[in-house]
Amino acid sequence: MNAEATVTVETSLAALSEALAKASIDLAAVRVTLDLARANIAARNTSLARDVVSDAEKAIVHMRETDEALSHVLKKLHERD
Repeated sequence: MNAEATVTVETSLAALSEALAKASIDLAAVRVTLDLARANIAARNTSLARDVVSDAEKAIVHMRETDEALSHVLKKLHERD
């Protein structure tokens, strides 16, 4: 592997690591907010607009796709060892 490819791989993995660190903080905050909203909705016996459901489904799909992509990265890194 040449030096340019090594830098690109190292840079890409560093950027991925940074993104994961930020995402883990963001996801934890979102989870707290979602749990509070769910408790509030249940306590008041209220409902939300269907677009919230649609957006939640889209987020789930994106998270599954992200999980698959990360699994592929880890598999490739493991195969390299």
